[in-house]
Amino acid sequence: MERLVCLAIGYVFGIFQTAYIYGKMHGIDIRQCGSGNAGATNTLRVLGKKAGLIVFLGDVAKTVLAVLAVRLIFGSKYPDMLPLLGMYAAAGTILGHNFPVQLGFRGGKGIACTAGMVVTLGPIVTLLEAATFLLVVGITRFVSLGSIIVVIELVIDLAVLGQMGYYGMSQPHLYEFYAVCAALSLMAIYRHRANIRRLMSGTESRIFEKKAEK
Repeated sequence: MERLVCLAIGYVFGIFQTAYIYGKMHGIDIRQCGSGNAGATNTLRVLGKKAGLIVFLGDVAKTVLAVLAVRLIFGSKYPDMLPLLGMYAAAGTILGHNFPVQLGFRGGKGIACTAGMVVTLGPIVTLLEAATFLLVVGITRFVSLGSIIVVIELVIDLAVLGQMGYYGMSQPHLYEFYAVCAALSLMAIYRHRANIRRLMSGTESRIFEKKAEK
């Protein structure tokens, strides 16, 4: 039951659609512009760097806040599985972001929310994923490629750190922890399926290019 509660808490935070709200404040529906994605990258391309940064930070913050809420609620009752419950809260936030009920389940791809989840998983994970993302995007200028590689690496990093005792959970809880993360990673990759096709065909948009995704 506590897992469902954590998912629900996360979902409530997730449906706060930063990109959609920011776009409406500037007279547009971000889902009708650029790639049609209600996320930070599309906001960056359509409305500029400041808008992209604000949306990114908003999506990161809502995931962090959801996890913090779960830690406050369940911290004293389930200290031995708190990282797992935090993962469920992050999963709920990503689901709310990707499939917001109030917007007809048309949201974003969950990468900025995933970045928020990474922040809650500790400084080692944060540094590893940030370094990988910046390196890939810096070399290729493909945000989509950096995002895909990071969500794959995240599962591997958590498995290694988990088995080293970094999260202090029992083995069954660790396996569940890895499984939830893997499911989120697979969803992120699936949400990027159009980007993957464009990467393979050489038509994917690079960051800071004027041309919008199609």
